[in-house]
Amino acid sequence: MDNTKIAVIGLGYVGLPLAAAFATKHHVVGFDINKKRVEELNAGNDFTLEVDSDTLNSVLVHKNQGKSTGLLCSTNLDDIKDCNYYIVTVPTPTDKHNRPDLTPLYKASETVGKVLKKGDIVVYESTVYPGVTEDECIPVLERVSGLKFNVDFFAGYSPERINPGDKEHTVTKILKVTSGSTPEIAEKVDQLYKSVIVAGTFKAASIKVAEAAKVIENSQRDINIAFVNELSKIFNKLGIDTSDVLDAAGTKWNFLKFKPGLVGGHCIGVDPYYLAQKAQEVGYHPEIILAGRRLNDGMGAYVAEEIVKLMVKKEIGVKNARCLVLGFTFKENCPDVRNTRVIDIIKELQTYHITPVIFDPWASKEEVIHEYGVEVVNELPEGKFEAAVLAVAHKEFAELNIRSLVGNGVVYDVKGILPKDQVDARL
Repeated sequence: MDNTKIAVIGLGYVGLPLAAAFATKHHVVGFDINKKRVEELNAGNDFTLEVDSDTLNSVLVHKNQGKSTGLLCSTNLDDIKDCNYYIVTVPTPTDKHNRPDLTPLYKASETVGKVLKKGDIVVYESTVYPGVTEDECIPVLERVSGLKFNVDFFAGYSPERINPGDKEHTVTKILKVTSGSTPEIAEKVDQLYKSVIVAGTFKAASIKVAEAAKVIENSQRDINIAFVNELSKIFNKLGIDTSDVLDAAGTKWNFLKFKPGLVGGHCIGVDPYYLAQKAQEVGYHPEIILAGRRLNDGMGAYVAEEIVKLMVKKEIGVKNARCLVLGFTFKENCPDVRNTRVIDIIKELQTYHITPVIFDPWASKEEVIHEYGVEVVNELPEGKFEAAVLAVAHKEFAELNIRSLVGNGVVYDVKGILPKDQVDARL
């Protein structure tokens, strides 16, 4: 693979760690349309915190002159013209109606199509429903490049398995599913990933199988979390602590240890809609998948309503009360705010004329105001609060005496990590 030159299209939470890993063994160009992002990376800094500065600086080409391997980050299309592998790692979101939005994939495919040459291989990593690579992306590549699929150029699919904020299960330490548009290409793609994925690879039977495998991984988690969220609602009405029940049930060897919570992020809260969309296209209405989505999407409003009920029971004035919201990112110890469901708690509290005060030391204030239109502070705000909700289990919150911030007010623990005697209720 001495002549291998890889272009990674999209340098976000998925693309950058992958590009940095490949750059230890190959010549890699990381391409992104965000000029600010590229400048930041070329300076050796990653705001997502997925790749630390030492690692990033060790692979950057301009800081390692003379090396045959390394990473160049660029917004210039000319820099990826001589690549022979193109790996697409752009996001696959849903629109406001929860319908798959393939716009980033179409645009990335157009970009690759402009530089595609005979013999090149395009590998998609973005999470999609079965058939997107061959039925949606390949026609774009053919149209823009003028080349013919599986004659002039080839394709593969290797679903991303990045877990944002997880420093143990990093990209090279998670087994990678691979696939290709022909048996020979499948082997080439598998060998490419095998060169850097120390956990090994699994060659799927086809591109559609690899696409389906990815989308059901997250759908399965979503359904299991929906089940325990429903249990939490039932046990709350019965006056039973859900965590106590799960601890007891978890003593059985084959009990799946899921916990109730908010389901956001770029995968679990989105991917089931992709599978549901494809199922409906072929004439099947997926009942369990969509039921799980509905239940999980309603948990933020449920938490807010429970807080209000507890305030009323304690005879605390609801209107104009202040509620401290601890955490805004979609998961703990990570700056990722994509598809965070904490916003649902905030919006529901506002319908009761409660003022949410959001404290998150990890979230970017600029990104939150741009994406969600709410303000976040990175330092603990002063003053007293009528209520507090621990929405995200950031490590910084373990050191807080949350009860002292609300006095006799309401403390609601979404994550179930606070001492029982310090909270009024938990999910």
